[in-house]
Formats: sequence, C-alpha cells, structure tokens
Amino acid sequence: MDKAITGNTPLERCPYLSDRYSCNILIKKEYFNPNKTCKDRPALYMIKDAIEKGRLQPGDTVVEASSGNTGIGIAQIANKMGFKCCIFVTENCAIEKLNVLEKLGSKIITCKNSNGIDDSDSTQYHAAKFANNTPSSFFTDQYNNPQNPQAHFETTGPEIWEQSSGLITHFFAGVGTGGTISGVGSYLKLKNNKVKIYGVEPRGSILSYFKKYGKLPTDGRVMDKIDGIGRKFVPKVFNPDVVDDIFQVDRQQAMQWADDYYKGQNIPLGFSSAALLVALEEYVKKNIIKQKDNIVLLFADYGDRYINSLYPALLKKEASHD
Repeated sequence: MDKAITGNTPLERCPYLSDRYSCNILIKKEYFNPNKTCKDRPALYMIKDAIEKGRLQPGDTVVEASSGNTGIGIAQIANKMGFKCCIFVTENCAIEKLNVLEKLGSKIITCKNSNGIDDSDSTQYHAAKFANNTPSSFFTDQYNNPQNPQAHFETTGPEIWEQSSGLITHFFAGVGTGGTISGVGSYLKLKNNKVKIYGVEPRGSILSYFKKYGKLPTDGRVMDKIDGIGRKFVPKVFNPDVVDDIFQVDRQQAMQWADDYYKGQNIPLGFSSAALLVALEEYVKKNIIKQKDNIVLLFADYGDRYINSLYPALLKKEASHD
C-alpha cells in the first residue's frame, strides 16, 4: 500500500479569518484527502498494521465503530483491497455519511449511542462483539488502536511543521477519539514545546473535565451533538499531556459560525470545523494575540457531509435545480 494516497494536504492562510483577528490564521485542509477527511490517515495506518501483523487476510471483514468518517476511510480502503467491511454507527449519523458508506458496499449496523465498550447499547460494544463472534474479521478499534495517533504523529504533524516553516504558534483541532490532537500535538511539542495545543469538544463532553481533574464527571451531563467530536468516555489513544486546554462549544454557536463562514467565504464547513471557529473566537477574546502569531486550524472534513444539518438552504437550492 502506498501512503501517498493520503496526506500532503494543503496548509493555507485564510485572509477572512486573518483580517478578523489581525494575525495569521492557517487552515490545514484535511478534506483534500481521498475521502475528504483527516480520518483517511488512521484508517490507512490501522489496516496496514493489521495486514503486516497477519491479523487481516484477503477476503476478511474489517470492523469499526465510527461516526462516519473513519468508517468511510476504512470502507474505501477495504473496497480497494478486497476486504469486506462492517461499520457500526449511531442512530443520528449524518445521512450524507451513510450514503457514502452504502455506495462503498459497507454493511452498516445502527446502535443507540457511542458511549464506549462498557455500554451494551454502544457502537464500540457491538463492533467488538461482532468481531469476536465472526470468523475472519478484525476490529480496527480507532479509540484504542495506537496506529490512530501514530498516523498523525508521522504525517499530519510533520506536514504542518514543514508547511509553516516551523513558525506555528497555536494548533486547534476537534477532539473525538483524540487521535488527531494527540498525534499532531506530540509531534509539535517535540519540535517546539512552546506551541500551544488546543482541543475543541461539544458542551457536555467529558474530556476537558478529565484533562483538568484526571477523572470522569459524575453529574450525568448531557452532551451537545456535534458530529465527529465529543465523548462520554476516555479513549486510550487520547493523550491529555500534550494538550494545553480543551474548549467546550455550543452546538447552536457552531451552526451559526458555519452559516457565517459560508456567507463570507462561500465554503461549507464541516461541523467540527465550525466548532473550531467558536473556540477560536473565545480564545482571542481572552488572550493577547500577536500580529506574527501563526494559528493553525485543522479542518477535519468538508461541509457536503452536513448539508441536511448545517446548510438546508443549499439543499433547497439543489432541489430547485432538479
């Protein structure tokens, strides 16, 4: 397998945001990956590692619990390499992602939630159970597979460092499995420990609490739904030590930012990318930003996967042209 099919995505200065905040705002455009998502990277690494270790043979089934994007990456690779694919998703998985999974020939099984392997209603529980009870299958397990952050440590982090000429001062990324921010954060801190690493999650997610107190909250909080980010458990791949802070953002604010950015740039953002803009606005209000700062935002995917939830006006426009 050639790792060149993923990665090498552009890092570009955004004049719209740079002018707003009087510094350099750089966008790492992960939607330039083959399946329009940063999840292509760990999907490739996890499957490659399983093949090298003899855990996947031709004709076997690759199994994953996914909000959609990792599943799409795995399904595409499985399809190309002759593996079968079974993806466990939640009931509120974006319809656009389900459509892509179906086109790739993946078997899709819907579960009530994605609250971790200890919850019998979760995608993780059922994916693991399926893999254990189905011969010739392998659970890639993005929440616990070290190849998830390793993919970003070896590819995304070095790309950002080189593309910014080592001048990056801040890095913002959504936190779902924690693989992206852990891998990129580990690499950037290795190169320059002064680089600030910030995660973004929905209100009600528990990772910011875990980072601050080293334990889980017990208040039964309800989590906002922002596709691809937020957790009710702590994935093993998440390394809080390389993260300086995690911002919690409101779903409605993310939706408003998605709308504002589309009106200003004519670019539909993915849901987690819009959430980064909420966090960035909050950060800038509370901190001194220097004109020479280089703030990198990782846009994990593209807005065409969220037309129904974020851009209904586009949906009506497309319908009117039919």
